[in-house]
Amino acid sequence: MYTPRHNLVTDEAAIRSMVAAVRTAWFVTADSDGVPQATFLPIIWREDSVIMHLARANRHWRSLAPASPALLIVTGPDAYISPSWYEQKRIDGRVVPTWDYTAVHLTGTATVHDDPEWLRTAVTELTDAHETGRDHPWAVSDAPADHIDFELSGIVGIEVTVTRIEGKAKLNQNYSEADRRGAASGLAGEVFTDAPIVGQQIAATLQD
Repeated sequence: MYTPRHNLVTDEAAIRSMVAAVRTAWFVTADSDGVPQATFLPIIWREDSVIMHLARANRHWRSLAPASPALLIVTGPDAYISPSWYEQKRIDGRVVPTWDYTAVHLTGTATVHDDPEWLRTAVTELTDAHETGRDHPWAVSDAPADHIDFELSGIVGIEVTVTRIEGKAKLNQNYSEADRRGAASGLAGEVFTDAPIVGQQIAATLQD
């Protein structure tokens, strides 16, 4: 991932927090002919492993050789940045639009898991993670055992052993404080869902 030094995130705890907040990733590999395959999946990242599963009918998993190289792309909030928000526009107009975002790339090797107990553990962990905090959390054990067995037969597990971690936060860090304040203020008034969040992230860079 192309990452200028001012956009680089090196704190692993911060990167793990970014991934935990998003909870999903694009799982990308290449088949034996070099054709890229990509599937969007909910994930859990624990220690050096990322756990997920996909439909057995999805041919993506069948193209995976043992220890296939894999890339997980986790994308955080993103937003268009209008140059009209910059102080520099009022000074000399020498500004152009940009796009701000956060992202994490996890590179490693993928292993397919077809063992029912591995799948049950993985599905239970994923479910518990996403149900946490709800007033009435659903648990795998809430469903009849034969129904869960049937559902597990329709999926395969994927485990990616992570060997490289890359974090990026493109939040106008190379702009002046005045321009960043203008961008944060402008984003706060946008109607697009991610825009106010990106504005808050830009504002947080002013507190360093």
